[in-house]
Amino acid sequence: MPQGRSSKDNRQKPLSTGRSTFPGDAVARIYKPSRAATTSGTARTRGWRLVFERRTAPFIEPLMGYTGGRDTLTQVELNFPTLEAAVRYAERHGLSYVVQNPTEQADDVSTNSRSAKPGRSTYAFSNMTLDRLGLAALQESYGRALDGAANRNDPFGPESWTSPMGVARDPKLTLEAKRSVLMNWAWTEYLIDLATNEGMPENNRPSRLDEVEQALLALEREVAADQANSGMRKAA
Repeated sequence: MPQGRSSKDNRQKPLSTGRSTFPGDAVARIYKPSRAATTSGTARTRGWRLVFERRTAPFIEPLMGYTGGRDTLTQVELNFPTLEAAVRYAERHGLSYVVQNPTEQADDVSTNSRSAKPGRSTYAFSNMTLDRLGLAALQESYGRALDGAANRNDPFGPESWTSPMGVARDPKLTLEAKRSVLMNWAWTEYLIDLATNEGMPENNRPSRLDEVEQALLALEREVAADQANSGMRKAA
């Protein structure tokens, strides 16, 4: 196959109907696969891959305890020989897409290490999560909380608490620290979920993203209740 041309990329024009064959809220992520930490093989690291960002939170199946989900697009995985071929495919099908450069990917996919300052992907994930949870008005507040995490030396959530709800109820943490710890924990669980879907064998546990999101909602409900009570006391 000539370089720059893919069996999925036949250089056709965009669909004549003007509609995408994918849902309107679908967002594709284009990245170069990296080698799994537990193997030296490179068979799956050639070319570029197109996958879809999760649109709904995963859930724990009550009978067997497996992690489930209602978003079937997360099961779609397309491979291309070049980045240009993947981008042309996304544009031809009217897809919104994000290209993840290999240098950014190396920083983002490492779920066992902490960075002193969150990357751009973390902020984008934070805004997307808050919007989906109905907390879009707090995006700026969470951005400030993430910015101050290094100065506060916020602990790493999975290492310091047995559950995300423990962060929300910890009286020793400030509100900004709780927001930062929970959002970084959510980002970690999101990456674990992505790695599991991509077949990386080193992730042997289900994602706890849903637990973290429930803790975020509980935290903001408590903050809103405190503000309402404070307003009533002032009015009295």
